[in-house]
Amino acid sequence: MSQLSLFSAETEDPAIADLAGLLAAQGQSVHTATGARVSVVVPAAWRATAICAEILRTGLAAEDTVSEEGTPIARSEVTPRLTALHRQWSSGAVKSVPEGWLPSPRALRLWVIAAGAPDGVHYQLGLDPSAPDTHAPLSTALMRVGIAPTLVGVRGANPALRITGRKRRTRLVETVGEPPAGLDAAAAWPTPD
Repeated sequence: MSQLSLFSAETEDPAIADLAGLLAAQGQSVHTATGARVSVVVPAAWRATAICAEILRTGLAAEDTVSEEGTPIARSEVTPRLTALHRQWSSGAVKSVPEGWLPSPRALRLWVIAAGAPDGVHYQLGLDPSAPDTHAPLSTALMRVGIAPTLVGVRGANPALRITGRKRRTRLVETVGEPPAGLDAAAAWPTPD
């Protein structure tokens, strides 16, 4: 039986700002005349379903769909309520990490759902290969919440932040809480060991 951290995703109320966890991963935000939308392409259907459930918990509508290539996508509704988040994470047409951003437990949970995966004895949080300028600030943000990662794969198509060591992985597990329902989610979820 695991013990919840006082700063666990399971102890916080969902907030729209938590969708920044999707932007820390490979997610994108788009602004239109009627508001903004956050969407993320993910490698498995369970991830899109779990992300949509988390978006719904913030009070926004969400849908999971599939691209023309058959890749799962999770996205929020277009709403003015997401405009501030879009502006914080955009520098012109380029995604950028807001100065001083710290992932909330729920943002970190969304990041794990969207792009987390075990890597042997390590755990990796995927980064957006099309936004390399976000990699170092995201590494720093994780350090500031007590999870010091190593930046890996920056020259390849799968850059990530690798979390090594029992203490750091335990901190991650305590922060993000229990996995979404399903065997696929459990297999991709971080563990202390």
